[in-house]
Amino acid sequence: MRLATWNVNSIRARLDRVLAWIDRSDVDVVALQETKCKDEQFPEQAFRDLGYEVAHHGLSQWNGVALVSRVGLEDVSTAFSADVPHFGEPAVAEARAIGAVCGGVRVWSLYVPNGRALQDPHYAYKLQWLARLREAGQEWLAREPDLPVALVGDFNIAPTDEDVWDVDFFAGSTHVSEPERAAFAALVDAGFADVVRPYAPGPGTFTYWDYTQLRFPKRQGMRIDFVLGSPALQARVTGATIDREERKGKGASDHAPVVVELAPNA
Repeated sequence: MRLATWNVNSIRARLDRVLAWIDRSDVDVVALQETKCKDEQFPEQAFRDLGYEVAHHGLSQWNGVALVSRVGLEDVSTAFSADVPHFGEPAVAEARAIGAVCGGVRVWSLYVPNGRALQDPHYAYKLQWLARLREAGQEWLAREPDLPVALVGDFNIAPTDEDVWDVDFFAGSTHVSEPERAAFAALVDAGFADVVRPYAPGPGTFTYWDYTQLRFPKRQGMRIDFVLGSPALQARVTGATIDREERKGKGASDHAPVVVELAPNA
């Protein structure tokens, strides 16, 4: 089974590229983030024409997550983050998470809040969101320890210094702060390991390059897209790649797809 995650930065703007990549890459399940459309605007039929089922969660022109699968799509949920406070106010619905069982694997497509700035209320919201994800993850592992679970997507965190092109450049900003990195480490400590890094080690192995200042050709990127696997999923990983080539050319997303190979369930 080939499982991929990709922040596409608008599915309608990049549909042709996404469909071509899926067809070329022969992936079984793709988790998409930043689809930037409502459910009724998502081009579901285009994926169905390729033989994939689709589950999408989008509420506006912002955020948006989806799962595209040709190995089944069951028990779809968006519920785990529904009770996260938003900027200190009562919960506000945001399309940042969707989960389903695909080919026996529970996959969550996640678009973690950006945080914006260390003093911004969105930063506190980000940390609260991640804390709720960790709590939910612990609950899932306790309830079904043998179920492979994949937490995949754009985490908007560079967990180590080697995950940014210049750590001094990012000093005092989000994505590299100690509370964010501690929140990421808490997910790992809860039992969800980064299953890609052993096959695509750093430094300089990035998944995101800003559109400005020629960041991509200068290799000035960040590693912020991950596949975190439960112990049952970790045992099945046989390989992983970051498709840097897909960041090239006209109309590319600013993120690259990340692909994990899973052995059949024993």
